[in-house]
Amino acid sequence: MIPTAAFEGAARLSRYARRLLDRNPDLLSPDLLTQTFDAARMRSELEAASPTDEVTMKRALRRLRSRVMLHTIARDLTGPGHLDDVVGAMTTLAETTIAFALDRLDDWQAATYGVPVDRDGNRQRLMVIGMGKLGGGELNVSSDVDLIYVYPEDGETQGGRVISTHEYFTRLGRKLIGALSEVTEDGFVFRVDMRLRPYGESGPLAVSLDMLEEYFTAQGRAWERYAWVKARALTGDRIAELDGLVRPFVYRRHLDFSAIQSMRELHGQVAAEVRRRDIADNIKLGPGGIREIEFTAQVFQLIRGGRDAGLRVRPTRTALRALAERGLLPVDAVEELLDAYRFLRDLEHRLQYLDDQQTQALPADHGDRARVAESMGCVDYAALLARLDEFRARVSRHFGAIFAGADQGEGDPLDVAIRGDGNGEAETVMAGLGYRDGGESLDRIRSLRGGVRFQRMGGQAQSRVDQLLPRMVRAAARHPSPDETLERLLRIVESIGRRESYIALLVEYPQALTSVARLVSQSPWACDYLARHPMLLDELIDVQQLQEPDWAAVEDKLIEDLAAADGNHEVQLDLLRHCRHTQTFRLLALDLAGSLTLERLSDHLSDLATMLLRQVLRITWGRMPSRHREAPRFAVVAYGKLGGKELGYDSDLDIIFLYDDEAPEASENYARLAQRMNGALTSHTGAGLLYETDLRLRPDGASGLLVSRIEAFETYQRTAAWPWEHQALTRARFVAGDATLGQRFEALRTEILRLPRQEETLRAEVSAMRQKMRDGHPNTSGLFDVKHDPGGIVDVEFAVQFLVLAHSADHDVLTGNVGNIALLRITESLGLLPPGVGSAAADAYRAYRRRQHALRLRGERYARVAPEELAEERSAVLALWTTVLGA
Repeated sequence: MIPTAAFEGAARLSRYARRLLDRNPDLLSPDLLTQTFDAARMRSELEAASPTDEVTMKRALRRLRSRVMLHTIARDLTGPGHLDDVVGAMTTLAETTIAFALDRLDDWQAATYGVPVDRDGNRQRLMVIGMGKLGGGELNVSSDVDLIYVYPEDGETQGGRVISTHEYFTRLGRKLIGALSEVTEDGFVFRVDMRLRPYGESGPLAVSLDMLEEYFTAQGRAWERYAWVKARALTGDRIAELDGLVRPFVYRRHLDFSAIQSMRELHGQVAAEVRRRDIADNIKLGPGGIREIEFTAQVFQLIRGGRDAGLRVRPTRTALRALAERGLLPVDAVEELLDAYRFLRDLEHRLQYLDDQQTQALPADHGDRARVAESMGCVDYAALLARLDEFRARVSRHFGAIFAGADQGEGDPLDVAIRGDGNGEAETVMAGLGYRDGGESLDRIRSLRGGVRFQRMGGQAQSRVDQLLPRMVRAAARHPSPDETLERLLRIVESIGRRESYIALLVEYPQALTSVARLVSQSPWACDYLARHPMLLDELIDVQQLQEPDWAAVEDKLIEDLAAADGNHEVQLDLLRHCRHTQTFRLLALDLAGSLTLERLSDHLSDLATMLLRQVLRITWGRMPSRHREAPRFAVVAYGKLGGKELGYDSDLDIIFLYDDEAPEASENYARLAQRMNGALTSHTGAGLLYETDLRLRPDGASGLLVSRIEAFETYQRTAAWPWEHQALTRARFVAGDATLGQRFEALRTEILRLPRQEETLRAEVSAMRQKMRDGHPNTSGLFDVKHDPGGIVDVEFAVQFLVLAHSADHDVLTGNVGNIALLRITESLGLLPPGVGSAAADAYRAYRRRQHALRLRGERYARVAPEELAEERSAVLALWTTVLGA
């Protein structure tokens, strides 16, 4: 049993605790400290009071508060208390008293007016929404409670004196405010602040869901998005509908970097108020205070919460930890902010313990300073101030790093010229920066500013573009071809002009602009990709953190995100597309930085496609109402570049679908599954395209069934397949679906490749197919087409396929899907090629692929070079072709 000395110690440091004990000696019960004040105990005490009217209910509510407050103060100041215990107790007290009072008041009011019902005759309940620290589960000991009242729909009451639903809930809301905030001889429960409701103090006390939605759409302001981050319904039974309205208002579907400026402006208003009232020592609103920590967490939530459900959390500390987990803030920075938050909240509570006042101001009275210092474990007030200053300095440093305003560039001659003046001076500056034709570049910029897209932007967006343009000029000038680089940057600005958030990103994060300039200077294709998918600009904020992907971790996160969007197929499709584009762009950044070999890049792109095929199959089958088993006996088989793990950035997926299922409905279900999978892969959404697919390699090509039973596929391969279909099989592999069926396919593939074949017949068939392909890709440019011309990539592929089909019966090692380079070296080691022929062709193939890749990054439509550039490689491939297939 904890001695009463604990209460006396608390009373010495808290005048409010002393007043409680003096007024209610019965509170001095030693077991008060040993018991836990959880929701069940609070509810039990209120139920035991059996209030029969508002007067007796108010007494019960206030007496409960006195017990909880004394319990909390004594444990926090003299015992095992912790910040979590304090805010948890106060939040639970608010939740419990609000719910208890509302239930009683609702029943008593319904006895007079009847019950409010919806259009289906069901009783409606008031949703009391806790905002601020109450919504976040972080309520302090003397806080008011910020509430908003929402009811489901308009109508009338039934069963009594009929009034409108709106009037019913308005009356009920007023009574709840009185039950909580009215000061009686027993005190009060919570001060109530309703000013965060739609239209503020001039708005109706209670609004319907429809009214709230209309307000969000037409009137909702930036600061209200911030306020609604922590909103949480404490009562009511149509909370899912409420959340469905709030989420898109608070969290944008795209990355919303304009939130930084909005939050900066809000903080500026707070700072101005602090200066006006001369309250810089306020530990909540002053520099380095609690509000700056909350703003730090919430700005990232507003920016990214629409895309990352894991950031839609209400408690400040939980949000900060989520930022550290995602690498959005450094771990050491988050730890410093968490330490400061704990210190400031503890200090806030000790200031409020003095007199149960809602204050965050440091005391002026010397006695109070001594009490607060002692309660914070400091030897004196000076020591407390030293600790406080240290924590506030840390908070200010981290806050400033995030919210420091971008340089406006006033007086910059480029800025002046872009707006239409000082042209000669600007051209001189442009020439000094290395521009070949500075006047033409300036004309291009002015054309952008005078264009329809710019004129249709809002004033703030235009201002941001004007901030951005001079910086773009200088960023482009750091690269070898500034004129071309600037032109590409301007194309990106034009493509994202309607999305102010992305302009804000480039303004707020200069390092992102630097990275964009570097990428587009290296690759027009990268520029086009960014223009099509501007959400990827976010990936350039910290390119130093880019690493090769851990596909298991990526897939785990994707599965988690898909699960969070369960029931919303459009969102799931967008998540798949976002994943594809994000991972592709990260690989592109690593590629252009020289951190990946082409072979490694192709492996990664192939692994990405394979992972996405797995997830498309999983969610598509899960949505099929007619599915006849939990897991489909269905497989996706890849051919071509995906099958051979040589996928490029824009490669199509050559795939076929197989199944092995005796169920009578199997054929129809799997055909529908394949159709829907292909639709999911190839349909265009706001997030772009997942992949183009080519399904013509299935049995009987485009005229054949979309899905084949494995037995039918085997029969076709053994009796009806064309030689080129067996050539294609050399690069086929199972990539998604039922693993057992995949193993069966792999075994069948090996068997087909090892069938005995007459070499001369096979040689004639392969040569004829190769000639047909050449005829289909005429080249009159005078340049060497690295892929299609004689001595190019396709010649290597056909030669390898011939070697596999002709010799696998005797050498099963050739059936391995290990890539053309490895197979050339294997065939040479087996004596199937003269020494040096295979290795030279392998080296040429690698050189061709690298050149082809580089040309595509440069935006070239065809991979064509001057004939003399790759003459040695071409000779090596022609030697291979002559050796294997003749002249």
